Amino acid sequence: MNSFKRTLFGVAAVFTLAIFTYCLFSPVHSEAAVGPIGGPVITTVASNLHNPRGLNFGPDGSLYVAEAAGNGTASSDCGVMGDGQTRCSANTGSVTRIDLATVNTRRVLNNLPSLISADGTANGGTGVHDISFQGFGNTMLTLGLGGNPTLRADYFGPAGSNYARVARSNPSGKFRLETDLGGFEAENNPDGVVPDSNPYGILALPGKTIVADAGGNDLLQISAKGQVTVLAVFDPVPRPTPGPPFVQAVPTSVALGPDGDYYVGTLTGGPFTVGLASVYRVPAGGGDPEVAFGGFTNIIDLAFGSDGSLYVLEIARAAIPNFGAGGRLVRIAPDGTQTNIVSGAPLFAPGGIAVGTDGALYVTNRSTSPTVGEVLKIEL
Repeated sequence: MNSFKRTLFGVAAVFTLAIFTYCLFSPVHSEAAVGPIGGPVITTVASNLHNPRGLNFGPDGSLYVAEAAGNGTASSDCGVMGDGQTRCSANTGSVTRIDLATVNTRRVLNNLPSLISADGTANGGTGVHDISFQGFGNTMLTLGLGGNPTLRADYFGPAGSNYARVARSNPSGKFRLETDLGGFEAENNPDGVVPDSNPYGILALPGKTIVADAGGNDLLQISAKGQVTVLAVFDPVPRPTPGPPFVQAVPTSVALGPDGDYYVGTLTGGPFTVGLASVYRVPAGGGDPEVAFGGFTNIIDLAFGSDGSLYVLEIARAAIPNFGAGGRLVRIAPDGTQTNIVSGAPLFAPGGIAVGTDGALYVTNRSTSPTVGEVLKIEL
């Protein structure tokens, strides 16, 4: 990862330990509604989550949350990642199921590959970043890396092959690694910069899976037979001086639009300039991405509502590392009108968004904490 491509949770990890020390530990529960008069009603439907990132509704109607990493035992196989953080291989990732009818929460997948600090703490850890479903029986997951995939074996030994991958699980809890997107990046390097792979957002569709690789700056399609195709490459974004004249796009999320095209949200690399991130439109068959909506800062996830509205979630509205200012959730109506739904508290480093059949929005919050992550329900 070159000097202007510092991305995502390694940067966040520097700030999380001190910030989260004031948080109370509480069992999973539904808290009293909060929010301004006339504004959205916000409740907590799950807490004590481990670096919760993407979330999605499964075929059974339950909400499933990708938990990147919890605190635990790190191996002695470690390496310096692209953001300058030393990470060691571990197995502290998980997937949690939330039954919204009963507010019952339990982890249905455990011991998934993760990258955490040598002392076993997982503030801002890397691991399972997103989750999507191909009907009953196929749960698709991204496993991140955030560094040069050619160094995986040097850093992590045999465990290195666990990272920069797509994985699959089924209702019985069987988990297996599938497409090696790190290997694809190492061999092809579509954006032409130093090889880097961090599979992040995932969209499972009939016969194919779409992945936004935040490290590779590309949108990839994986066929049912495992063949990888580049749908789009995201060019560096010009930025004002002083500082680097360009930053990398860093695509974090992908959603299927009502028009059949893909919509991709970007974070942009360091120094994380306010207003440089965009939502891009990519033709369903692939092609040059075009800016659909601009002026954002650190987009971490996207989701479409049943009425065609696009919901855009920012991990930091004032740009990383200013997490204290809170995140931001924006609604873009079909006519292009943008409305802030939540800006600032209680959004703190939010990590993912899903739209329920009831029209409510579900957002992972405190996504860089290994102990006090949560899921918020936002009723408009």
